[in-house]
Amino acid sequence: MLDHVSIGVRDANAAKHFYDAALKPLGYSCLSQSPVSLGYGGETVALWVNEAPRPVMADAKSGLHFCFAAPTRASVDAFHKAALSEGGRDNGAPGLRADYGENYYAAFVIDPDGYRIEAYCSAAG
Repeated sequence: MLDHVSIGVRDANAAKHFYDAALKPLGYSCLSQSPVSLGYGGETVALWVNEAPRPVMADAKSGLHFCFAAPTRASVDAFHKAALSEGGRDNGAPGLRADYGENYYAAFVIDPDGYRIEAYCSAAG
């Protein structure tokens, strides 16, 4: 349904360090880059990270978050570890979320600009 999503950040260079590290274990990389814009995806850009003079204020009570598909549970674990090592904050350690489904394995972090992001794998075991 969606072709891509764009978010605004205060510093594209800082965001690049975070998203390069966090998304690499999931199989995504920076496919497009300018001094103020980054495009992430697998084969095509699905997430644009753009420097903005007034990024939208992240708000945990808004319900907004972005969930990235992960190929394996190990990649969810690696996403979480990499995100925390690059300035992200823990918002839910890797693990099964039985309330969401039998094989819903996910991890949640908050990026340096306050966006809530998730990595999710539906594969059993």
